[in-house]
Amino acid sequence: MDPLFILDWLRIAVSWILVQFHSLFSLVLDPASGWTWTLSIMGLVVVIRILLIPLFVKQIKSMRNMQLIHPQIKEIQKKYAGDRERQSQEMMKLYRETGTNPLASCLPILLQAPIFFALFQVLQGIAMYSPDNPQSDAPGVFSWDQYFPLTDQAHNASIFGVPLYGYFMGAAEVAADGFSPTATRILSFILIILMSGTTFLTQRQLIVKNTAPGNPMVRQQKILLYVFPLIFAVTGINFPIGVLIYWFTTNVWTMGQQFYVIRNNPQPGSPAFEKWEARKKEKADRKAARKNGGVAVAEEVPEEPEVVPVRQQPKRQPKSKRNPKQKSAGKPANPTNNTNSTNNTNPTNPVKPTNTPK
Repeated sequence: MDPLFILDWLRIAVSWILVQFHSLFSLVLDPASGWTWTLSIMGLVVVIRILLIPLFVKQIKSMRNMQLIHPQIKEIQKKYAGDRERQSQEMMKLYRETGTNPLASCLPILLQAPIFFALFQVLQGIAMYSPDNPQSDAPGVFSWDQYFPLTDQAHNASIFGVPLYGYFMGAAEVAADGFSPTATRILSFILIILMSGTTFLTQRQLIVKNTAPGNPMVRQQKILLYVFPLIFAVTGINFPIGVLIYWFTTNVWTMGQQFYVIRNNPQPGSPAFEKWEARKKEKADRKAARKNGGVAVAEEVPEEPEVVPVRQQPKRQPKSKRNPKQKSAGKPANPTNNTNSTNNTNPTNPVKPTNTPK
């Protein structure tokens, strides 16, 4: 059995989905238009990404578990640094106990790779097909009798004067079919920038919003943040326009899907988790306000303890400091005694009057 039979089936599946969407969009658009085929490629992305949603959920859970158990993995590596076999056994045990699959985070990308390659071969087959060349074969279902007339139509389809099979490095080849090599290079360059830019933004969104501060896996993620866009930028010069459209569309889908997951199921301790808790609290406050007839429930503020002033007892001053003004004037400190001594009217020491002769 040919080991490449899976790719044959994928080429048939990819081309069949293309022609089905083409038939759908042809109800309102020109069947020969390149935009009809472009929308068909976008429809292919939607179908594939919907089928991969369960794997995407597993990818998010796996990435979260890997972040949570990373300290334990470090401990195992440190403890069994000299015993690779025991280290592997302990790590597999940890994966089983926590339900973590290290490969789950790569499954969506790995499963899309064969589809990506099948679409590449379908577009390449459309580009190489020529009705004047009996040796050229139509790819996938385009070789079936009911879809064979669409092969020449897809070959001549273009957007902005650029065929969907054109690519940056082979821009000169499209001139034979009456297309502009310059327009092909410009459109290819723009799509490569869009493809690489959306890849970068998708990875950055994951790191900035859904990664807890101090996470040791951030360093590896930051490396991928720059490696993947660079790889796509370098290899994109050999991708047909249709493949670049496919990859740009799937990046936009991934970005939106990831935004939804991060918003509604964020990583604990991440900035997105703090915003999620704030939204939950705000929602609970609004619900409580509706129950109270539209009156917002004020938050209970703890009362501050009452501060009781401490009464200070006056200090007793010496006699010399009690009335400094009188002391400086040479007057006695006790004016009462002075008055009594002058007028001899002190009730405690009365002076008896002298008897006078009658």
